[in-house]
Amino acid sequence: MAKIFEGNQTEDRTRRVVGTYGYMSPEYVVFGNFSVKSDVFSFGVMLLEIVSGKKNNRFYQQNPPLTLIGYVWELWGQEKALEIVDPIRKP
Repeated sequence: MAKIFEGNQTEDRTRRVVGTYGYMSPEYVVFGNFSVKSDVFSFGVMLLEIVSGKKNNRFYQQNPPLTLIGYVWELWGQEKALEIVDPIRKP
């Protein structure tokens, strides 16, 4: 997304939001605002998928209802973030 910036531009806004849901930053989805931070958000989602072995757009926890990002955030708050690591990835 950051490729569409002009020159030294670091952020912009669009009325036509396109992309893969689950990888788009909340400010882009809701307001159409995008920046380099939007790319960082998408990259972070990809890293979570690699580390956890789970797909963000297919992950859903029932109780409480959470996406992969919400689930990781909850684990982080409980100081249990390492629980998300796929056992195959652990040494």
